[in-house]
This record gives sequence, C-alpha cells and structure tokens, in this order.
Amino acid sequence: MGEVVTLWRPTGLHELRLVAASGWRAWPPRLPDQPIFYPVLNRPYAEEIARDWNARRNTPPVGFVTEFGVRADVATRYAIQVVGAQDRHQELWVPAEELEAFNAAIVGPIRVVAHFAGSDFTGRIDPVTHLPLD
Repeated sequence: MGEVVTLWRPTGLHELRLVAASGWRAWPPRLPDQPIFYPVLNRPYAEEIARDWNARRNTPPVGFVTEFGVRADVATRYAIQVVGAQDRHQELWVPAEELEAFNAAIVGPIRVVAHFAGSDFTGRIDPVTHLPLD
C-alpha cells in the first residue's frame, strides 16, 4: 500500500454526523462557500481549533478532533500551508473539487480522538469514545 500520513481535522457536530453516515470513511462535500478542505498536520493545532472555535462559536457549541490516515502519495500533492505559528499552525489545502479523490486515499476509518464542549452545550458525549450519545 505504501506510506501513510496521519492527519487531524477539527469538526463540529453536523460534519461529524455526515462522516459517521459515510461509515467513517469520507469527508462530506464542501459547501458552496467552502472552496477548500483543510486537514491539519498535528493534533495540538486540531485541539486548539476544536476548543477555541468549534466549542465556542458553533451551534451546538461542541468541537471534535478526528484523526485519519491518507496515502502519502496523495497527501504530499498538497503544499503545507502555514497559517500562524510556523511550528504549529500547519494545514493542507485540498480544493473542494479534489475532495472525492482525497477521500479515496483515506486508509482505515476516521476516528474521533477528543472533544471539547462549550458551557452552553446540552448534549451528552461518551467520555471514552468522544462520540455524541444523543
């Protein structure tokens, strides 16, 4: 199969449900106002976005951190984009029209590895799996 690159993606509840509907195998198509799909290159950055953005600004106020593998020959087609601190805020920018091919290169399931709930979140999340219970 070749080398696999591990990536992370901070996501909200709506997108997470769409990933679950895919059998944990694919990211949903981008919305018209979302020209890129951006997985990030390290877990701390994904946690920062899920905690400081998703859990504070999303409706409902909860953010999830996902982890997944992508074949290296596909992942390396995209230049690393630095959007803040050089050593931490790194992303891949996958054009929306290439997301289907990117999804086809995912190896194994997309896994939820952490969650952050805002103070107004009324749902329930399993503390072990980090998956919504409602």
